[in-house]
Amino acid sequence: MLERELGKSGLTVSAIGFGCMGLSYGYGPAAERQEAIALIRAAAERGVTLFDTAEAYGPNEELVGEALEPLHGRVAIATKFGFRNGDAHAGLDSRPERIREVAEQSLKRLRIDAIDLFYQHRTDPNVPIEDVAGAVQDLIRQGKVKHFGLSEAGPDTIRRAHAVHPVTALQSEYSMWWREPEAEILPLLDELGIGFVPFSPLGKGFLTGAIDDATKFDASDFRNTVPRFTPDARKANGTLVALLGSIAAGKGATPAQIALAWLLAQRPSIVPIPGTTKLHRMEENIGAAQVALTAGELAQVNAALAQIPVQGARYSADRQKLVGK
Repeated sequence: MLERELGKSGLTVSAIGFGCMGLSYGYGPAAERQEAIALIRAAAERGVTLFDTAEAYGPNEELVGEALEPLHGRVAIATKFGFRNGDAHAGLDSRPERIREVAEQSLKRLRIDAIDLFYQHRTDPNVPIEDVAGAVQDLIRQGKVKHFGLSEAGPDTIRRAHAVHPVTALQSEYSMWWREPEAEILPLLDELGIGFVPFSPLGKGFLTGAIDDATKFDASDFRNTVPRFTPDARKANGTLVALLGSIAAGKGATPAQIALAWLLAQRPSIVPIPGTTKLHRMEENIGAAQVALTAGELAQVNAALAQIPVQGARYSADRQKLVGK
C-alpha cells in the first residue's frame, strides 16, 4: 500500500484508509461483530493503516478497539468528539470539560494509550474554536492525543483553530458528486499545510454502481433522509455512474476505483476513507491506490463531470445546518 503524509504534520498513513462507521451505525443493521472485526483486521493485513471511528457511531469504538488491539503501533486510529452525550441527534457539545471526558472514554473503548487523530466532529457555535483547540492541545501535551483534526469546518474556523494548535487534517465530504471543498477549502489547506480526509468518497455507495432508482434501503438506513437518494434523484444521477463505468472499462478498473483514483489525484495529502461491510469491496477500494489517471485522463474526466449536474442536496436541511461553520 502506498503511503501519504497528512499535510505537513508528520503523520504518514496508507493512501486509502478505512471508514468504520457503517459497520455498526448509519447504513442499516450492524454487521455481525466477529465478521466486522475480521474485516478490519483484513484491511490492516492488506496495508491499511488509518482507521476512522467516532464516539457518536454507537458501539463502533469498542469494535475498532478490539479489532486493532493486536496491531498497536502499526496503525493510526482517528476518532471524534463534539456531540452531546455522544449522540449525533442530541445537539453539539465541545466544551473543554466534555472534550477531556470523551478523550478518556475513547481511550478505554479503543484500548489505546493515545488517540492518533482527534477530530472535532462538527463546529460548536456555543464554544469558541480557540477553546476547543486549546483543550486538544492540553491533551496532546499530556500524551493522550497525538494530532488535532476538524470535521466539516469552514475556512474561518480552520484558520482560527490552526493559529492555536496546528490542525493535522480536515475530514469533510468530497467526491466526484460533492466538489464544494474545491472552491475555498482545498486552497486553504494547501496554504496551511493541512491534510484532507474525504469521507463518503464513493457518494455513500452510489458511485460504486451498485445502487439505482429501484434500490430499497433498510428503514434504519440514513440515506432514506438524504434528498440526493430519492428515487428520482438516483435515476437522474445515474448519468454520472454511467460515465464512471465507461472510464473504468477503458482502464481495466471498477467505477469505485476510478472515483477513488480521481480523489487521490487531486492532492498528494488527500487520504479517502471509504467504508464497507464486504471483504471484496474493501479489496476493490484498496486497489484504487494502484490506478493512476494521467493528466489527460483527468482533464477528460473533469470536462465530462462539468456537464453532469448532480440532482438533490447532500443532507437534509437540519443536518446541513451543522456543516461549513
